[in-house]
Parts: sequence; structure tokens; C-alpha cells
Amino acid sequence: QVQLVESGGGLVQAGGSLRLSCAASGRTFRRYAMGWFRQAPGKEREFVAVISWSGDNTYHADSVKGRFTISRDNAKNTVYLQMNSLKPEDTAVYYCAASPGVTNISGRYDYWGQGTQVTVSS
Repeated sequence: QVQLVESGGGLVQAGGSLRLSCAASGRTFRRYAMGWFRQAPGKEREFVAVISWSGDNTYHADSVKGRFTISRDNAKNTVYLQMNSLKPEDTAVYYCAASPGVTNISGRYDYWGQGTQVTVSS
């Protein structure tokens, strides 16, 4: 069982930066690939980024590539999403999730956090 709690969301102007954190409970955190997803009002949840259990492999959605970076610290049971050059279209609730394998498919994630709101003003 893995419990996930996101933090770090907020209101930022376009071009600004935020760093999201996702703290995980449970000693099995290291066994899971960790992903970030987001959902804007009226839209489906979409994949943002994923990182392997070791941190050696990362994948980012084209829409955030070059601006967002996923990372993890297994000693702290925490995964991060550094978001730079934010745009108004990045406004969404951001969720972290845990999966047995590296994937961009939300249905393959077993555990989800409650989400944190990110709002980017123009």
C-alpha cells in the first residue's frame, strides 16, 4: 500500500516556476515508477511525466518537454516535478501516481494522490 500526498501548487504568473512534491508513505515506494498527470476543467486527465523506480529513466509529454522535469529521491520517499516557463494552458490539478512499471497510461497506475491546484495567470 502506498499513500501519496502532493504539495507545492499555487498561483503563478506566466513565465514563472513552481516545484511540486509528492510524498509517499510505505517502504514499497522504491518498487514503483512514479508519474505526474494533470486535469484541467472540462478536460480529460493527461499524462505529464514518469520516472522509473531507480530514477534512471524519465519521459515527459511533448507539451511539457524542455520546461518540466521529473525527479525522485528514494531516501526521502519523494518525487518532484520542477515546472519552468509556465503557461496559462498548464493550469490544472496535478496528481502524482504510482505504477508497477513505466507507463503513460493512467489506468495502469495503482495509487493516486489527492491532487494539487496549479494556476498560471497571463
